[in-house]
Amino acid sequence: MFKQVSAITGINLKSIPERWASSLVIVIGLAGVVAVFTALLAMATGFESTLKASGRPDMALVMRGGSDTELNSGLDRDSTDLIEQGPGIRSGSDGKPLASAEMMVIAELVRKDDIKNGANITLRGVEPAAFALRPQLKIVAGRNFTRGLRELIVGRGVLRQFQGAELGKVMRMRGSDWTVVGVFESGDAYDSELWADLNVTRTTFGRNGSSSVLAALDGADGLDKLKRALAADPRLTVDVVTQQDYFSGQTKQFRRTIGVLSGVVTTIMALGAIFAALNSMYAAVAARSKEIATLRAIGFGGLPVLVSVMIEALLLALIGGLLGAVIAYVLFNNLSVSTLGQNFTQLVFSFKVTPELVVRGLFISVVIGMLGGLLPAIRAARLPVVEALRAP
Repeated sequence: MFKQVSAITGINLKSIPERWASSLVIVIGLAGVVAVFTALLAMATGFESTLKASGRPDMALVMRGGSDTELNSGLDRDSTDLIEQGPGIRSGSDGKPLASAEMMVIAELVRKDDIKNGANITLRGVEPAAFALRPQLKIVAGRNFTRGLRELIVGRGVLRQFQGAELGKVMRMRGSDWTVVGVFESGDAYDSELWADLNVTRTTFGRNGSSSVLAALDGADGLDKLKRALAADPRLTVDVVTQQDYFSGQTKQFRRTIGVLSGVVTTIMALGAIFAALNSMYAAVAARSKEIATLRAIGFGGLPVLVSVMIEALLLALIGGLLGAVIAYVLFNNLSVSTLGQNFTQLVFSFKVTPELVVRGLFISVVIGMLGGLLPAIRAARLPVVEALRAP
């Protein structure tokens, strides 16, 4: 049987150049399916990885009770002072609690690809400890802002996607001029932000408190200690989560939306690819009906014929899947884009075409090839020998 399958498969594959047009339909159709599927999930993967990289399990984020995001949270100064002195917070090199009260407000910049409309950007006012809490954040151009002055440092992602954020530029916000004095890079969601001194941000935007407090936890039980202490204080109504859990929660809605979208689009395109494969393979079987009948007449079995047709369909599907994966990788891998995040501000991230996504795309192409080749293969195996030989 193996020899028969090999012989028939060899004949089928050698005849593909004669049927290049119909074979190309299968390859291109499946390449499109895999490319679109991989690109959509690469967007979700890039978004998720950017936010995941921003969160650490040994950091606590404290927000007003019931707040889903920092933008919706508000803490007065007395509350932030109490939080920063809470148990379970690690001390810094200066002996003070390693915590930073931070305020998030919305600024507006013009995108480089849309000069007519502005887009919301996060401006984060921070205390000096914010940099010690985020060791991955490095100033890559210029210098850090000076406390007490209206100076900004901008994330690398903002610089890539928006106008007016270049080093030395002056931004107009709330009737005041802010000078860009530095560019930083962190490799996570903070690359999509502008940073400034907390007190200057408070004064400019008419705020007295902050949005949240980020604190380094002291040991494995630091989070529990801090939660219990803050929950027991009647002056506070706050929620305490790890920074990792906070950013992980920000991805849920986006992942769900992209998952549904990729499922719908892939299903629609897959149905089209299956019908294209069916049509092409039926045409291939019909064109070789006498050849198949001759092989059957000289002793070749029906099962080897079926297997050989399936092998041809799977091979074409695999080629299409590989082509689609290459297209997705070349066009989309590390493509930098921005979209609205949970805080209704722009989040800059890059598409990530991972090996796992490529494998999933190839699996889909193989399944489509199997479905598209099965019925024509069965027809080829059941083809009546006498009628096929008599056909003109």
